Amino acid sequence: MDVFETVAILLTLAAVLSYINHRWWKMPPTIALMLGSFVLSLVLVGAGALPLQLGHHIQETARSLVEGMHFGEVMMKGMLGLLLFAGSLHVQLNDLAEHKWQIATYATVGTVASTFLVASLVFGLSGVMSLGIPWIYCLLFGALISPTDPIAVLGIMKRVGASRALETKISGESLFNDGIGVVLFLSVLEIASGHSPGFTGVVQLFLVEAVGGIAFGLAIGYLAFRVIKSIDNYHVEILVTLALVMGGYALADAIHTSGPLAMVAAGLLIGNTGRRLGMSKITRDHLDLFWELIDQILNAILFVMIGLEVLVLSANGLYMLSGLVAVPLVLLSRMLTVGAGVMAVGTGRPRTVAIMTWGGLRGGISVALALSIPQSVPCRELIVTMTYVVVAFAVLVQGMTVGRLIRAWGGERRTDQQPTRNFQ
Repeated sequence: MDVFETVAILLTLAAVLSYINHRWWKMPPTIALMLGSFVLSLVLVGAGALPLQLGHHIQETARSLVEGMHFGEVMMKGMLGLLLFAGSLHVQLNDLAEHKWQIATYATVGTVASTFLVASLVFGLSGVMSLGIPWIYCLLFGALISPTDPIAVLGIMKRVGASRALETKISGESLFNDGIGVVLFLSVLEIASGHSPGFTGVVQLFLVEAVGGIAFGLAIGYLAFRVIKSIDNYHVEILVTLALVMGGYALADAIHTSGPLAMVAAGLLIGNTGRRLGMSKITRDHLDLFWELIDQILNAILFVMIGLEVLVLSANGLYMLSGLVAVPLVLLSRMLTVGAGVMAVGTGRPRTVAIMTWGGLRGGISVALALSIPQSVPCRELIVTMTYVVVAFAVLVQGMTVGRLIRAWGGERRTDQQPTRNFQ
C-alpha cells in the first residue's frame, strides 16, 4: 500500500469518526477519534481470532497498513514540527516569563527526576512480576514516558478553560520538556546499545539538541519575521511560515539539533513579535485560520493512528498487565516530581499539584519514541506495550476527566476565555 492510499484511508476514517462524534457521541474530538479507532482495532483483532478466512484477511490487511505507516518516523520527522509550531503560535511570551522559574524547574529537573523515579518503580515492578527487566531498560522507559506531550496537553487545555496561570504552567512545561526527554532517551539508548556517551557526551548532546535547537529556532524565526515584515501579502506570508516549519525542521534534523524545540522557539517568536510588529490584521486572521486547520487535520490523523497501533502490539497478557500496573506508577512519579517542583519554587497549592499531575498527559511523542527503539533491543515489545497502555489511559481517561477536576477545584477555571474556532 503506497503513501497516497495510506493517507486516504486515515483521512477517510478520521472524517467518518468526526462526523459520528459530532452527530451522536458529543465527545472531545481528539479523544473520540482515538477511542473510535481503538475500538475498531479491537474489532479487527477479534475478527482475526475467529475461524473465518475473510476476518483473518481483513485483520492482516489492517496490520500491514499500520506497520506501513511508520508511526515513529512520521510523527518525529513529519507531523511533530507542524503541530508544535501551530500550538506555540498562541502561547503568550509574557505569560511564560511570569512563570519562567516554575516552567524551567518542571521541564528540566522534574523530567530528569521523573525518569529515574519511574525507572526505579518499574524495576521494582519487574522483580515482583518476574519480568526480569534490566535497570537500563527501565531507565529507557522512564525517559520516554516522563515528558508530557504538548500536542495532547495544548488541545485539552484549550477545551477545559483552565485558568491562565495553570494553562501556562502545564502548556509551557509540555512545550519544553520533550527536548530534555529526547536527550535522556537518546543517551540511555546509546548506553543500552553498548556505546556509552559518558557524562561529557550527555552534556554535549544536551547543548547541541536543547540549547542549540532553541537558538536555531530563534534564528530562523527572526529571519522569517524580517521577511514577513517587509511585505503585506497574506498568501506569501503564510507560505513563509509553512516554509519556516518544513524547511527549518528538516535543516535542524540535518545539523543534529532539536527540531521540536526549534519549532517551539520559532512559533513563539512569530506568534508574539511577528504577530504584533510584522503582520496586518487580515494576515493575522488568515494565518490563525490556516494553522488552526493544519492543527485540527493533523491532530485528527495523529489520534486515529495512535488508536490503530493496537493492531501491532504484542498480544502477551503479562505485558498488558504490566502496562496497567505502570499507569499508577507513572502518575505517582508525576505527582512527586510536580510536588517537589512546587515546593522548590515556593508557589502553588495542593490543588495545583493534583491538576498538573492529572493534566500531564502522555501522547504521540512517547509512542513514537518507543517505536523508534531498534528491534534488536531486548524488552522492546514490553516497553512498547507498556508505553501504549499508559498513553491510552492518559488520553482516554485523564483527558476525559481533567475538565471535571478543574471544575471541582473552584477558582482554577478560566473566566476570560474567548470563543475560538479551534475545536480541540
